[in-house]
Amino acid sequence: MADRMLLHLDDDPQLTALIQRQLAAHQITSIPVNDPNQLMNQLTRTRARLVLLDVDMPGKDGLQVLREIKEYDGTILVVMLTGLVGQTTVIRSLRYGAEACFFKPVQDIQPLLACLEDCFRKIDRWWKCLGELVERKRALQGQLSNHN
Repeated sequence: MADRMLLHLDDDPQLTALIQRQLAAHQITSIPVNDPNQLMNQLTRTRARLVLLDVDMPGKDGLQVLREIKEYDGTILVVMLTGLVGQTTVIRSLRYGAEACFFKPVQDIQPLLACLEDCFRKIDRWWKCLGELVERKRALQGQLSNHN
């Protein structure tokens, strides 16, 4: 399995620290980001493929951040973790491309862990598919050069 790392954007540093410890106990590296304006910089710097994202943050709405992430790279997976419990939040999150939506406070970490594991498997499948595509392209180029 590829790198089990994610970025966790939440304006509450205590929450990102708590989630970081909980995920570390399951061999998942969580890099906390507490300023929504720093997320895109962290995405490019770390090349993270998975983001755990809050919705209600001062200055920048998490749904707006979700749209920015998907515009930047639609293959980055995003899981929402929010205190805003509402049907509209869930529907918009999914419509904008989130994999799932979980609510704070996290009483049971297991459903979130299962979702993150699914995300890591999905990322691995995509990398495998891209690797196979590269190999097929090389093989085809080799066949074409042998015929010339």
